[in-house]
Amino acid sequence: MIIDKIDNINKYTTLGVKFQKAFSFIVDPELLFLETGRYEIDGDEVYAMISEYTPKDSLEGKFESHKKYIDLQYVAKGEEFIGYAPYEGQKILSEYNETKDMCLYEGEKSFVKIDQGMFAVFFPDELHMPGIKTSNTKTVRKVVVKIKA
Repeated sequence: MIIDKIDNINKYTTLGVKFQKAFSFIVDPELLFLETGRYEIDGDEVYAMISEYTPKDSLEGKFESHKKYIDLQYVAKGEEFIGYAPYEGQKILSEYNETKDMCLYEGEKSFVKIDQGMFAVFFPDELHMPGIKTSNTKTVRKVVVKIKA
């Protein structure tokens, strides 16, 4: 897991070409004006999904993990908490869905506040629970870039 401000992305260019493409997408000033939906950056190797939503209560949240893709989650507007836990045999709520590249879990978690202009990176098998409301609940505009592992 990595959590940082967009101002510090130069620290992560050594993660490879796919990450460089992902970071180039999220620093584009036009990002705030793009419609919600899916955007191909490099075919299925790197693509982005832009969404807007009202964060949910932590009791409604479920941990997720992925096997094929790394998640780069960037909060372009608003703020939210993201739950995190390393995988240590947590209870599986739904078996791995290969089409969605997702498995859901429940278990103990720690929350980190992700403010506007911050990003989090979750590698395969790192459990994360995005989209949890803070005390300052407003609409969140988020970009999730999927980077093939």
